[in-house]
Amino acid sequence: MKQFFGYLLIVCSIPILLLVGSEVWKEITKAKQHGQLIEQSIELPEVVSSLPVTLYDANGQIFSEEYTEWSQPMSLNDMPELVKQLFILSEDEDFFSHIGFDVSAITRAFVANTSDQSIQQGGSTITQQLVRMRYLTEQKTYERKLMELFYAYELEKLYSKEQILEMYLNEMYFSNQVYGIGAAASYYYNKPLAKLTLAEIALIAAIPNNPSLYDPIKNFSNTKSRQERLIDKLTEHQIISSAEAFMHKNEVIELDVKSKIQQHPSYSTYVLQELKWLIAEQTGYAQKIAQTDDKMEKEYLQLELKKIVNDVLSNGINIYTALQPDKQAQDEIAVNAILTEPDLQASATVIHNTTREIVSIYGGKDYKKFDLHRAFQSPRQPGSAFKPISVYAPYFETTNASKNALVNGGAYCVGKFCPENYGRSIYGKVTLATAFKHSINTSALRLFEMIGVNTAFQFIDRFQFDSIVDKDRTYAAALGGLTYGVTTLEMANAYSSFVDGYFSPAHSIRKVTDLEGNLLYSWPKERQEIWSAYTVNTMRDILTDVVKSGTGKGLSSSSGYIGAKTGTTNQFKDYWVAGLTKDYTAAVWIGYDIPRSMEKIENAKIHFSIFNAITD
Repeated sequence: MKQFFGYLLIVCSIPILLLVGSEVWKEITKAKQHGQLIEQSIELPEVVSSLPVTLYDANGQIFSEEYTEWSQPMSLNDMPELVKQLFILSEDEDFFSHIGFDVSAITRAFVANTSDQSIQQGGSTITQQLVRMRYLTEQKTYERKLMELFYAYELEKLYSKEQILEMYLNEMYFSNQVYGIGAAASYYYNKPLAKLTLAEIALIAAIPNNPSLYDPIKNFSNTKSRQERLIDKLTEHQIISSAEAFMHKNEVIELDVKSKIQQHPSYSTYVLQELKWLIAEQTGYAQKIAQTDDKMEKEYLQLELKKIVNDVLSNGINIYTALQPDKQAQDEIAVNAILTEPDLQASATVIHNTTREIVSIYGGKDYKKFDLHRAFQSPRQPGSAFKPISVYAPYFETTNASKNALVNGGAYCVGKFCPENYGRSIYGKVTLATAFKHSINTSALRLFEMIGVNTAFQFIDRFQFDSIVDKDRTYAAALGGLTYGVTTLEMANAYSSFVDGYFSPAHSIRKVTDLEGNLLYSWPKERQEIWSAYTVNTMRDILTDVVKSGTGKGLSSSSGYIGAKTGTTNQFKDYWVAGLTKDYTAAVWIGYDIPRSMEKIENAKIHFSIFNAITD
């Protein structure tokens, strides 16, 4: 009977799903075709203790430990009844009566989200949340939501409610790389769950709803507010009296957080992301995911990859990196001090010219572990800083033109695309070097048209810009007009080709070993020639001209060489500088997370100060 109602509810929900578009029907068909795979992939995991994931800097010193060695799962019978009550009342009051999902809640979510075709509102049961944690990626797509329903239904057929609740409470994320209610008790209070008071339990129970917002270490007041709401829930359901609730709310909470080495969070956060990319490349999953257009198949491949990564992490590994700890620390202190404007943010990446390793990376002001990392997670429009990659180097490479060759700087349109120069300036015939150092948009567009969009992108594509998409193959790309933009990591990576004409993708990871020292993963030594010696020399010359007498005046280096290109986007929403010194290649972006004009701080040249500080 339960199975019959399950299928009936899935079928009944289809008309609602169809409201979001005809493509959903295709995905439902695919999901049913993958039914056998779903059943095969749902299994209880082997319970293992987490072993250390240790990060070493370039000097062989530990700078970050990523493990939680106290994360032993607990039996549901060993958990206080209060723990079960708090999570069921706050997350899924109908947990013991539904079949894995709640159609009425899903209906409300779809109606709320259909208007903008995005997944915003939830409607997830405890079973669905467990499915997301264990089996699916975190992408907010309707395809993934459909898979979530099928997985939740299958999970409820295979396991009892008690087993599902036990898995859920052992696998919930409690911020700060802590998983499971038992681990949370040990991490935040340094004592077992059974020894906690009601108020202490309610505080950590508040965290999983939004682990960043309710992180008690960084946002205690937020966590305390939600704790009090959870205590009110207990009162509403007559589990405790109003007087008891008042007493528990006023109990003083003292955290006793477990300590572990956590230095240079901006760098370590990036390293852990690069580890996922490295494993994806070396196991072949990166290629498989890139080659399929089937969204459901992508989900399954990403799920399989996620399992592989989790297995690697749980077995314990040593990650040896290129981090220069003194430089990373100095760069962060310098950039934080420069960013005095309220809410102004920045990202920066520094690559060593000889090793092509990432020696310093800046994810944002006063960066905390696993915050938004702007250096690789937040692409922004690059403006004219993109011209060396999109226009000038490809032009010199395909024509062997001299930097003193002439190009028109007057008004120019290609179709309906009619860019203006900075300050609406109109130029006549100018040299390529002059057009470059003064960032004349109309000249760049003319050159881009001469080489052609396809030829330009044959060069651009070789630099592995993840956020550049097919619809960016337009004339606007000449001036850095892209759908999503690029990151400072990607820009520094591309500019490093102007060191010697060769592109070698920059990495932070040197090698990954198991705890016995056996090599598990390392990046292959890739090195491909992009630019001829003539192009490199010409580009380095005109990049230097930008600093000497162009838009880059104010940039400096004591290394013996400096060349750079600046970028400013429409309405002054982004400021960029990317370039090279004798030792380093770097890219810097400044702006607001919610883009707005920075015209009032244009003359301060804050991005110049950052570039000078991190390349010194």
